[in-house]
Amino acid sequence: MSVAPQAAPGRSHAPEIIVAAGCLIALITFGPRASAGLFQIPMTVQFGWGRDTFGLALAIQNLLWGLGAPFAGAIADRFGIVKVFCVGALLYGAGLVVMAYATTPLQLQLGAGVLIGFGLSACSFNLVLAAFGKLLPESWRPMAFGAGTAAGSFGQFLYPPIGNILIEQIGWNQALVVFALTLLPILPISIFLSTRRLGGTVQASAANLPNQSIAQALAEAFKHKSYVFLVLGFFTCGFQLAFITVHMPAYLKDMGLPAWVGGWTLAVIGLANAVGSLSSGWLSTRMPKRHLLAWIYLGRSVAIAAFILLPASPVTSICFGIVIGLFWLSTVPPTSSLVMLMFGTKYMAMLYGFAFFSHQVGGFLGVWLGGILYEASGSYIIVWWLSVALGIASALINLPIVEKPVGRPLAQPA
Repeated sequence: MSVAPQAAPGRSHAPEIIVAAGCLIALITFGPRASAGLFQIPMTVQFGWGRDTFGLALAIQNLLWGLGAPFAGAIADRFGIVKVFCVGALLYGAGLVVMAYATTPLQLQLGAGVLIGFGLSACSFNLVLAAFGKLLPESWRPMAFGAGTAAGSFGQFLYPPIGNILIEQIGWNQALVVFALTLLPILPISIFLSTRRLGGTVQASAANLPNQSIAQALAEAFKHKSYVFLVLGFFTCGFQLAFITVHMPAYLKDMGLPAWVGGWTLAVIGLANAVGSLSSGWLSTRMPKRHLLAWIYLGRSVAIAAFILLPASPVTSICFGIVIGLFWLSTVPPTSSLVMLMFGTKYMAMLYGFAFFSHQVGGFLGVWLGGILYEASGSYIIVWWLSVALGIASALINLPIVEKPVGRPLAQPA
């Protein structure tokens, strides 16, 4: 049993334009989210909240981002991606504004948690990568996945230092409003990721699956052991990244370091991640993707263990940012490539969305446990070591993945 070759995608714009537009959207959407940790100390000090209160709001954001991703992907698969991007950007911007004027934990959870979480699910890099999978020729896809992820990383490099400056100059409230305004360009840019309707539905190609329903696609995916292993391994990625993004500035502050160290640590993570993501996209075409994922997760564990065992200083923090940045989102190109390899492009957005949901469940627990355990023990050390253990577990769970398309009957010619 084998899968029929995929047809050329029905795109409306040149591949270069599609990649450029997708990279811009990834950059814009990832920046404010990556800067969230900068607002923890100002908000908790002003309102007298514990870090568990701030952590819960960001944990909700991660969970709803992941929960909304499969549904946003299914809607984009069925009706096209532009409207999904526009609604997501508006929800994201509204969430930042609500967060800016929040004075109670419930308002913070509504803005930073619910609105931003669902907004991200409909306009962030997970949908950008799905659009690349549908619109680009097969030879473009691995490097485009790396480029889209790297662009998000550059947003993480760009926004935190700007956020630090804005917080100092105009206050944290207005800094969030400025971040909200930067999301508006997504509305016109998303037009370049529009798809042509083929046979009544938006799809790149699925010649061997002319009548497969969403329910059948999901059943096929979750009965496939390699997909399940991939989804479980992606949990760790979210746990580690969300914990570091939200709690790193506060952790370094606790270590007696100035605020700029936290901002620049997040920034260099983003810059190094651009290199790591592009390299991961390139390596995805030249070595087994399961081996690449195993090395990435193992490398993260080694980097985190070294960081928490060494004395905290600006030098060790920036060096850790560079090293962990090389592994930061480098899991995304091989993960998305494996989803597309196994199941094709027809339900790419939805199936990658379920993998991403696992990622965001990990993110929820990483952020939430960080706040809870800090308030209980006065330290982040338990969560740091849990991150190390999960990295080793994910390195092992990716090794049995079988890198080939799921077996299906060939489509019969009309």
